[in-house]
Amino acid sequence: MDFAAARKIMVDSQVRVNDVTDRDLQAALLAVPRERFLPADRAFAAYAEMEPEIANGRRLMLPRDLSKLLMALEPRAGETALAIAGPYAAAVLAQMGLSATAQEADAEVLDIVAPALAEAGVEGVLAPFTRPVGEGYDIIVSEAAAPVRPDAWLAALKVGGRLAVVERSGPAGKAVLYVKGASGLSRRELFDSAPPVLGALAPEPAFAL
Repeated sequence: MDFAAARKIMVDSQVRVNDVTDRDLQAALLAVPRERFLPADRAFAAYAEMEPEIANGRRLMLPRDLSKLLMALEPRAGETALAIAGPYAAAVLAQMGLSATAQEADAEVLDIVAPALAEAGVEGVLAPFTRPVGEGYDIIVSEAAAPVRPDAWLAALKVGGRLAVVERSGPAGKAVLYVKGASGLSRRELFDSAPPVLGALAPEPAFAL
């Protein structure tokens, strides 16, 4: 399979046509080998309009949705970024000149994506999704959905930092952008999206007496 040709078709047919106009982002998507973030027997699905599985239910986000999330973040070279359940996103941000870290909670997933992360110059770390590694990030992004507002992720942003994530508590979700100010948070809804939800972020059930 000609992955370079498939990558160009993906950008032309799934990214540019959905109002993703950032030229640096387009160039990064053309450069990063998305197929390297999947097991070899699933690499063929990397550029299809679908969410291919890495392992154990963890999936790459639709190229259309991820590119729109990343453009909303307005990433700038030299910034720091944390991609939670988003190894491909981390590599794209690194290609754009950011210092990126990819956090995974499943060792099997990390084992599959680790070689591609290393090639991209991204540090891969294993830690629960409920506890972001580090703090003071300019950008945090996830390729999966959060069932509730991820306050622990927001706490890991610096003032002026941005978080892009899909919030989903039912069949449909909404991609949102948070910006952390000195006196609080702003929240802006971006578009509809429905990636798989990170169950680890679900609140503990409350029992009435």
